[in-house]
Amino acid sequence: MRTALSIEPGKAAALFVDLQEEHRQDRRYLVEGFDAVVGNVQRLQRAARTARIPVLHSAYVVDLAAQRVKPFHPVMADGTSAFSDANDPMSEICAEVGPADGEPVLVKSDASAFAGGRLADRLAALGTEWLFVAGVWTEACIAETVRDAVGRGFRVALVKDACGSGSAAMHQTAILNLANRLYGGAVIDTDGACRLMAGETVEAWRMQGSAPLRFTYDNAARLYLDL
Repeated sequence: MRTALSIEPGKAAALFVDLQEEHRQDRRYLVEGFDAVVGNVQRLQRAARTARIPVLHSAYVVDLAAQRVKPFHPVMADGTSAFSDANDPMSEICAEVGPADGEPVLVKSDASAFAGGRLADRLAALGTEWLFVAGVWTEACIAETVRDAVGRGFRVALVKDACGSGSAAMHQTAILNLANRLYGGAVIDTDGACRLMAGETVEAWRMQGSAPLRFTYDNAARLYLDL
C-alpha cells in the first residue's frame, strides 16, 4: 500500500549497480530503455550529491585468469568470459553515471553488490539505515543486491524507473517480485527518490502482509504502474 515516507538524508546512501557500457552496446546484453534508466540515474546522483548522501557504485567484472568463478560460468571460444570480461572496454561504467570525487567502485564477480562483505562494512561505517538502489539487471544483480541489503538490516528504497532489464516484462515482474519481499523498505520512482533525498515527505509503496501483489500475465503492467 502507499503511505507517507520520509528519510533522514544523513542516514541514507545511494548505490548504483552495474551501469556498464555492455548494456547499451553489446547486442547480447542490451537493456531495454537503457538511455532512460541512465537519465534517471543522473538525476538521482545529482540529488544525492547535493544532499551530501554518500554515492557508491558497483561493476560486474570477470577476470578468468585471476580468479575462481562459479561453476558453469559461460565462456567464449577464446576462453574469455561471455559477459563483463575484465579486458573488454564495454565492462566500463558508463561515463555519465560513473564515480565522481573519489566515490567508491566495488568491483565484483557475483550478482550481489554485497558479495565479499566490503559494501556492508562501508554502509555500516557510514551509519546507513536507508539505501537507495538503482541499476541493472532488475531480476539478477538488482534482485540479489536488494535481498542481501534487507538481510543485513538495511531499508531499501528501490527506484523502479532507474532500474532496467532485457525487456519491460522482465523488469516489471522483477520489481513486483521484489516488492512482495521488500521488508522494511519502499518502492518509489525517480521523482519521489529525489524528493526524499532532499528531506521531503512523499507517498511511497510499502509492503504489508505476505506477498500482496499476486500478479498475472494480464495485470502485471498495471500493478507495476500502481507502485
